Amino acid sequence: MRIYFYRYNSIFEPDCIDVFRKFGIDVFEEKVEITKKDLTQAERIDLVVKRLIDAADAGDPFMFVFSINFYPAISDVCNKFHIFYACWSVDCPVTELFAKQIKNEYNRVFLFDRAQYDRIVKHNPQGVFYLPLGTNVERLDKTIATIGSEDRRSYSADISFVGSLYSEKNHLKNMKLTDKTRGYIDGLEAAQMNVYGYNFIEEALTDEVVREIKGSDLSDYKETMVEPIDFYTAAHSYIGFELAERERIKTLNMLSRDFSVDLYTRSDTTLLPKVHFKGAANSLTEMPKIFNLSKINLNITMRPIQTGLPLRIFDVCGSGGFLMTNYQSEIPEIYEPGVDIETYSSLDELHEKCAYYLAHEEERQKIAKNGYEKTKAKHTVEIRMHDMIAKMLGR
Repeated sequence: MRIYFYRYNSIFEPDCIDVFRKFGIDVFEEKVEITKKDLTQAERIDLVVKRLIDAADAGDPFMFVFSINFYPAISDVCNKFHIFYACWSVDCPVTELFAKQIKNEYNRVFLFDRAQYDRIVKHNPQGVFYLPLGTNVERLDKTIATIGSEDRRSYSADISFVGSLYSEKNHLKNMKLTDKTRGYIDGLEAAQMNVYGYNFIEEALTDEVVREIKGSDLSDYKETMVEPIDFYTAAHSYIGFELAERERIKTLNMLSRDFSVDLYTRSDTTLLPKVHFKGAANSLTEMPKIFNLSKINLNITMRPIQTGLPLRIFDVCGSGGFLMTNYQSEIPEIYEPGVDIETYSSLDELHEKCAYYLAHEEERQKIAKNGYEKTKAKHTVEIRMHDMIAKMLGR
């Protein structure tokens, strides 16, 4: 069996490729878009069409096409060729999921966030599936095994956070909004920061706020979408990114007043005077060591991920690290809070639990061990992709 893997350089791609090959599947990696980021839609279509035709002419056709996240153009090509197009979404929001191509017969789309799945599945009940993310524990184990004395000096920490502050992705702050709209959004964000496990931003928006954020009613897009996305885009692509920046800065500043906090990011850190800025961390070679050597690994899920668990949670646990994360409604289905990981539902609770676990090493290490063992047994990429292929085959 041979498949066509369309890549754009997601950090999740190598683990998926490794698993496909472990299953005995020959993987052809399409890498053009890794280096050619300005690839046009027409060029993408021509590229995929040529690969499929060349493979068929050579007598070795691809069994299916695969990508991380959904490409409407690739879906259309696969539909015309009557070849399955499988993709696994690792991000929220993903506006491409609302493209009319989501209805294509040959789609096999896997979504990690149940709220995202519940919204999209009605448009293609036979081709859209729920599938949580996972991690490659075998790869992480190999990296952890190389930890030496220099690594311990460099990466050991009381509290670590690895990730973007979203300051560079917050386009809302530079928009010219009326004082009324700006005040409404500020109040909405402040209220949402006090609620964990439920995202109410989209349902709380008004027509006036959405029109001002978007600048139009998107009428020219309506024929290409399976449903209107004005409110979705305003809530998740604009307010959601600004809220992520505000929430992360507020959380890190709060913790750094009383604890030693290390931050690995490419974002601007000038608003975090007491946080120890450590620069960016390499996903494959450094992050697993940081997760393993930090007493507490902080995860702050951005609100557009409404119910699901981001990849970071699985990577921390798979590295043997202790995870402290904001509460998400899907967590109890995957990990047991207080046993495998720890959660918080307010900044006061986060502060209290950080103080407690920094002072109770034995409990902290036991939870980290439980999280690692559960991840290794139930939440690996290999297990997830076995489920994926079974669903593709209708089993």
